[in-house]
Amino acid sequence: MATLVGWHVELEFTEEGHRTSAAALVRLGDGSEIKARGYALRHPSDPEQLRVGEEIAGARALMDLASQMLQKAHAEIDEATGRHSYPLNG
Repeated sequence: MATLVGWHVELEFTEEGHRTSAAALVRLGDGSEIKARGYALRHPSDPEQLRVGEEIAGARALMDLASQMLQKAHAEIDEATGRHSYPLNG
């Protein structure tokens, strides 16, 4: 089976105090890019675990990215068919 296209997703993390931020970027086969952000806040009484903050912030950024990709896909379906499509909420 041949690969038709590949997507490249980048995640970058920063931490300032109790806040971890994730910036996500995906480059799609049509040349467009979608960007998203996610955040995690650590309670001051929680132990410092950078990995956990990265996982939460990264997951939230990827969820935002997925939502934007669904919106893009459904806008393209609507344009091609002239009808309103309804994304499934999983």
